[in-house]
Amino acid sequence: MESQVELSKIEQSAIRRKKIQNFFVYLLLTFWALMVLFPFYWMVLSSLKSYSAYSSEYVPKFYTLAPTIQNYIDVFTTVSLGRYLLNTLIFTLITTGVMLIVTILAAYAFARIEFLGRDFMFMIFLALMMIPNELVIITNFVTITTLGMRNTFTGLILPSITSVFYIYLLRENFAQVPDELYYAAKVDGTSDLKYLFRVMVPICKPTIITITILKVIECWNSYVWPRLITDNSLYFLVSNGIQEIRENGLGRENIPAMMAAVVVISIPLVVLFLLFHKKIMEGVSRGGTKG
Repeated sequence: MESQVELSKIEQSAIRRKKIQNFFVYLLLTFWALMVLFPFYWMVLSSLKSYSAYSSEYVPKFYTLAPTIQNYIDVFTTVSLGRYLLNTLIFTLITTGVMLIVTILAAYAFARIEFLGRDFMFMIFLALMMIPNELVIITNFVTITTLGMRNTFTGLILPSITSVFYIYLLRENFAQVPDELYYAAKVDGTSDLKYLFRVMVPICKPTIITITILKVIECWNSYVWPRLITDNSLYFLVSNGIQEIRENGLGRENIPAMMAAVVVISIPLVVLFLLFHKKIMEGVSRGGTKG
């Protein structure tokens, strides 16, 4: 009887320690979440203040009693934010679509098709990840300029339609699919292309969705390459168009209007991530797990 009482006390003590531990863990996570989310809160808050109200604040206020949407109206009427958004949408959709086709075909070839020097070629292909991105940008810039593709959507899109990392990630995922499925499909007379799109792609759908989302985010946030290859505002994306807005549109001092533009640009990616964040984690975990 005494042993049962002592065991019960030990269990209660362990439960109390666990609760205290969880309390401090959640407290730390809450503090960290507030630290991460505060810049977004400040961005939205500033965008809802008028220029005069923002300028008159000698001490920044963490609230506003007179919110306004005039800044959002200005970024669409005073400057060409709508055109920058459309350009970015076109660039993102085309680049992501072509990249998916290239990635799926390349990953399948490295994972399933037997050809001379496949493993060596894949090793060399992975070695490309070691090359600094700045060197690749210089080469791409010279090539696109020589071909006369500056200030064109073709020049913007071509260097972005492939990714060594995405091919590697999907190749590892394809390699996890049992070989028996491939041999059975071959016995039934199924072509490699049909097997790829009817068997492999549906099985590896989470990873493909992950790659798609990551590529969309990458395209939407692309800055260096569009800035180099375009000097015509007709082809500006939102990432470098925001600089044009600041320099020649709303002015350097109009911080609330700039914040409104940044909010508009950020909303699509925030919504995309909130809708598909579980798919991203699932795809990455599947791509990195063997068996």
